[in-house]
Amino acid sequence: MTLAAPAHTQAASRRMFSRLALAVALALAAGGAAAEDARTSSVPPPQDTTYAGTVKLHVDASNTAQGIFLVRETIPVKAGALTLLYPQWIPGDHSPTGPIAMLAGLKITANGKPVAWKRDKYDVYAFHLEVPAGVSSIDAEFQYLSGRTESQGFEVTDRMMDMEWSKVSLYPAGYYSRGITFAPSLTVAHGWQVGTALETASQSGDTVTFKPVTYNNLVDSPVYAGRYFKRVDLNPGGDTAVHLNLVADAPKYLEMTPEQLQVHRNLVTQAVKLFGSHHYDHYEFLFSLSDQLGGNGTEHHQSSENGLGADYFTAWKEAAPDRDLLAHEYTHSWNGKFRRPADLWTPNFNVPMANSLLWVYEGQTQYWGFVLTARAGMWSAEQFRDALAMVAANYERNRPGFQWRSLEDTTNDPISARRSSLPFRSWQMSEEYYSGGQMMWLEVDGKLRELTHDKKSLDDFARAFFGVDNGSYVTRTYTFDDVVAGLDGVAKYDWAKFLRERVGELNPPLQNGLAATGWKLVYTDQESEFERQYNSRPQSPRHLYNFAWSIGITVDDKGQINDVRWNGPAFKAGVSTGAAIVAINGQDYSNDALKDAITAAKGGKAPIQLLLKYQGVLHTVPVDYHDGLKYPHLERVEGTPNYLDEIIAPRK
Repeated sequence: MTLAAPAHTQAASRRMFSRLALAVALALAAGGAAAEDARTSSVPPPQDTTYAGTVKLHVDASNTAQGIFLVRETIPVKAGALTLLYPQWIPGDHSPTGPIAMLAGLKITANGKPVAWKRDKYDVYAFHLEVPAGVSSIDAEFQYLSGRTESQGFEVTDRMMDMEWSKVSLYPAGYYSRGITFAPSLTVAHGWQVGTALETASQSGDTVTFKPVTYNNLVDSPVYAGRYFKRVDLNPGGDTAVHLNLVADAPKYLEMTPEQLQVHRNLVTQAVKLFGSHHYDHYEFLFSLSDQLGGNGTEHHQSSENGLGADYFTAWKEAAPDRDLLAHEYTHSWNGKFRRPADLWTPNFNVPMANSLLWVYEGQTQYWGFVLTARAGMWSAEQFRDALAMVAANYERNRPGFQWRSLEDTTNDPISARRSSLPFRSWQMSEEYYSGGQMMWLEVDGKLRELTHDKKSLDDFARAFFGVDNGSYVTRTYTFDDVVAGLDGVAKYDWAKFLRERVGELNPPLQNGLAATGWKLVYTDQESEFERQYNSRPQSPRHLYNFAWSIGITVDDKGQINDVRWNGPAFKAGVSTGAAIVAINGQDYSNDALKDAITAAKGGKAPIQLLLKYQGVLHTVPVDYHDGLKYPHLERVEGTPNYLDEIIAPRK
């Protein structure tokens, strides 16, 4: 039996217990902190110092049948601990997606003897080793195994390849990438020609040796090579060379008409007139025309990776929707490469990036991509308007996700979603900073014109903000406040409030840009020729029939449902993405049958009966929709300034 202690003894006991509990808590916290510290990688942080010596890098890319790149590096070293990094955060990808899983067969030697390496426990992109005494260089060998299926994306075919140096190199940790010099060389398949922004030092047979270059510029200078290759001068007589480097599935796809050549030259002329400068010594469009090589669009400072179908030139009249790609990637030389959001600049390729200003980096680039395509004559004014109508319709009817997410929040999508397919994109949304940003910048352009009585426009902002330091390609970063100050320099206004309302708040008024430039969005039951091409070209990766603005689905030619508009008619009926439409009102599925059913239901009461197959089960879903086919078009608002036509007029 335990006797009760006196009151003063109980109080003392409570105080002692409290002190003991606090001590235990502090000890646990310290232990937790120690455990947390132990869970960090031991990779040396980058310092802004020069790495001693030059790294020799050779890539043998001649094995096109298996898509295997053989890599050998000779790295100058000193005795002691060394960490080698495989690039993880690649500019332009906006996400930590360096394909480390494709690196295989890593072997490190010093003076011909093996050197053991160990991958970092918490950073799979880092490899630690101990350099033996008396060793001044090590050799690192590995293979990069490129994708071998369509879903992985082909980087090599038997006729061409797209090679990014970030995928075929390791570099020393502890240094800024601009402080490490590489001497790269490349062997390609026999007889292939090479296009790149790198400068050639020499060539022997199928091996090209390039001039030494800093690692940040090496990673920024990919290579396209191919059996069928053509290099076209896009700036004859200009002060800087600009070339279109074409690789194609067959020689016939390399041929272009004089008119096609001229509009591509116009693109260069109009871009330089817009920005009033250039930020490259020379610029190389790297452009694959292929139905096998993976499509691409990636920006670099003095070049860009571009990939479209083989018939880009030969089916010119049928391929308008893809034609803004070159203008978009070219604009990035100014916006995204030369001028870059501060949180997207990193000292090397393994320091995390943040994407908060992608609505400028990508959004305004998307805007200029459309505009420059029209100014160059690569689109007619009608094609430009029809393209813009489709974008505007998405932000009027097909992005209900703005009820819970802001435009700025979608800048996290490259990191969170890694550009994977989504079950309900209209609700989840995906990287809306591109086209949603484009719609916002259209409104900004209209507002600047209104404020200055049409004396100034977004062109003036572009020239002042991106056109500074003509000839320099040393990155200049920017912040939100810099963007606001740049707009204020064109016309005084509360731009901070304006931008925050559109990028930071729910349900942003992204339709305002049309009204601000003298146009409005309307719907008819007839799709534009532009939309017909956008949806139905077999060569296009889109190849989707778009009923998003009516019944609320997009579907391919086999009836597979790609997306269902959240809370749209099909969604309310229980239709799911991933299902396949087998029949419509008792008839076998076809695009025309679905059109006919939607048309026949207009103004009636009987639902549209969809027979769906999902997970091996057939079931019929009645969709209660009676407003007919809906396709977007732009229509002039009479009595208002027609700024839109002014925006796309070629600059003299």
